[in-house]
Amino acid sequence: MTRRRAAVALALAGLVVLAVRARLIAPAPTLLVRDVRGRFVDEIPDARDPEVGYWPLATLSPRVVAATLAVEDRRFWRHPGVDPIAVARTVAGIVRDGRRTSGASTIAMQVVRLEYPGRRTYLRKLGEAVTAGAMTARYGRTAVLAHYLRIAPYGNRIRGVAYAARRYFDKPVDDLSWAEAAFLAAIPQAPSRMNPYRAPGLARAIVRGRRILDLLDAAGVIEPGAHELAVRQIAALDVPPLARRPPRALHAALRLRALLALRPPADPLVDTHLDLDLQADVESRVRAAVDALEARGAGNAAAIVLERGTDRVHAWVGSTGYFDARHAGAYDYARVLRSPGSTLKPFFYALALERGVITPATILDDVLRAPGDIVNADEAFLGPLLPRVALANSRNVPAANLLERVGLDDGWALLRDLGIHDGGVPAAHWGLGLAIGAAPTTLERLVRAYAVLAGDGRSAELAWYRGEPVLAPRRVLSEETVREITLFLSDPMARLPTFPRMGASEYPFPVAVKTGTSSRYRDALTVAYSPRWLVGVWVGHPDHRPMSRLTAFASAAGLAQEILGLLHTDDADGLGDHGFPPPRDFTPVRVCALTGKRATRACDTAFVEYFRPGEEPIEDCDAHREVAVDARNGLLASPATPACFVEVRTFTALAPRYAAWATAAGLRPPPTRTSPLDAPDVPREPPPPARWPPALHVIAPTTNTRVVRDPESPASAATLALRVVVEPRTEQVVWYVDGAPWQVVPYPYTTRWPLVAGEHTFQARVPWTTVGSVPVRVVVQ
Repeated sequence: MTRRRAAVALALAGLVVLAVRARLIAPAPTLLVRDVRGRFVDEIPDARDPEVGYWPLATLSPRVVAATLAVEDRRFWRHPGVDPIAVARTVAGIVRDGRRTSGASTIAMQVVRLEYPGRRTYLRKLGEAVTAGAMTARYGRTAVLAHYLRIAPYGNRIRGVAYAARRYFDKPVDDLSWAEAAFLAAIPQAPSRMNPYRAPGLARAIVRGRRILDLLDAAGVIEPGAHELAVRQIAALDVPPLARRPPRALHAALRLRALLALRPPADPLVDTHLDLDLQADVESRVRAAVDALEARGAGNAAAIVLERGTDRVHAWVGSTGYFDARHAGAYDYARVLRSPGSTLKPFFYALALERGVITPATILDDVLRAPGDIVNADEAFLGPLLPRVALANSRNVPAANLLERVGLDDGWALLRDLGIHDGGVPAAHWGLGLAIGAAPTTLERLVRAYAVLAGDGRSAELAWYRGEPVLAPRRVLSEETVREITLFLSDPMARLPTFPRMGASEYPFPVAVKTGTSSRYRDALTVAYSPRWLVGVWVGHPDHRPMSRLTAFASAAGLAQEILGLLHTDDADGLGDHGFPPPRDFTPVRVCALTGKRATRACDTAFVEYFRPGEEPIEDCDAHREVAVDARNGLLASPATPACFVEVRTFTALAPRYAAWATAAGLRPPPTRTSPLDAPDVPREPPPPARWPPALHVIAPTTNTRVVRDPESPASAATLALRVVVEPRTEQVVWYVDGAPWQVVPYPYTTRWPLVAGEHTFQARVPWTTVGSVPVRVVVQ
């Protein structure tokens, strides 16, 4: 007996403590995530609670309050948290019938039971009553009722009437009709028995909801006409199926979860910019592209679609499908570190323009390997190039040389400012290979960086939902610079000869495109933006396996083209504007593609470039020359050459350093001798003597080069290229190897020397003279 009394006393003491410490507490509101059209994307509950909902009420809906109190606690506004009348009626029923025939729980007591669940005993009921009274006295009836409506169970793990209104009827709680309010008020009594998604449960909830409407009518809360309408509406009530996470948006939903965990929104209703229709269309195209390219080694793909100017994410496809186990689809490849290939090049060109290292008319050489033995993907050279052409053709050599000129550390710092990397590794770790994609990044980061080019030079976070707290945009590059880069990337003529016309990089509306293929074809990327949209695409294999010579132009570019075409169906006829805006107040000048000087009639290829006033080129191109020749021998026509044999032909006279390339490209220098045919037999003045002695400069190999022979290569392939610039031009040079004459080579003086192990010196000399270049040292291993 003593033990029982002690137990009861201990229990009573615990109840007193509970009454004193009881607070109106609830888990954090569940985030309900919807697409741009209000369709369900995800729900993110408090990690500490398995239920969903718990939305607080800014105001109490009169209809919900009336319906809830009519069935749960009719005297709520008059009792202090415990209803004495209901208690007396319950006790009388127990005495009379030996069992409980009616309930005595009030709203406040139910709040206590929901917050502090336990065994349903008389002692427990007493504790709930005491705590309910204390809670009501502490917070007031309105706060207690609002808390009940926030945490009450409405079936299917849903807590709170506001969340139930959204999930069952897709509307705010204040917009509920009388029928809907009564229907929801019926559920908390027995949530599992009145599950609206099961026919018996729906029927029970409708019956009880009808009873609530009758109670409201009898109490005069609802007008007769409104009661009749509500009765008809609740009888025909149809609850839509419970929305579930769309499988095609799982990666987008998971990315959102990560972002929302870092920055919880003020409003639990999260309306994103995602478009589930577009999401499904893009994923279908991603899957179809991978299916078509699988035979060539493609194992998966990813795509991101942004609205240009706002950086709003409208589609995020992380793979061919989250449940595509054959392609490791559960990974979100938009967030996986991969090599960006050549897609970083535009930023180095932008930095060079920004710093004044180059102008749109600066000639960039594509004639020799860059430092670090960087070569072009096609192992060919295109000679002197405008920045527009070098970038549009994605040439590795000019890009690496340009990065060296602007400074490796400065280039690395710009990529950090753009969010390409976090600065954890020094620039020297990657070297000039940074220009061709040595440093890995993610498609998400790359797209965010390109949003700077598409956003007139301002950097901003990707925008996922309305009202998202984001940092204010900050300027990273000038508007003038990014507009120049956009003009470069959107010019289909500038992409020749590397990328053919009417291919995967050409559109019937303005689009700036950059592709990137990583080493050994492991990754293929394309970022493209129009005046309205920006699309980023990655294609590759989940395990970094090399693809079968599958370039970005042959894979990712085509997929990006499909997606942009889907977004621009109204522009598919090609009748819209065909250009991006040039830099404001800049002067257009037509410049020669080979010299960067003002183009003349003789220039066969020219581009319109834009210059800041006062910085435009003023010299006319002197490399392309129209010369009158004797058609019979191709030599200069003399005054005596009959007119019928005189032809005006165009020749190209480039700087001596381009001699080998020009010869290989078939560019003819102008003749230096006059045709002797038909010349009068009179003495002529001798031509002016050439400058003497000529200057010779070996440009390949560079001194202190170390060459490693490949033992598996045939002997004919184990050679070293020898190149020299001679100014003014001579007929021949003699190449000396280790101080001894080795080979006489005519203009343009290029030859190849068979590799021999050891340390060697190379020098070029003018025949029969001691005039020569500075010797260069090479070690062959």
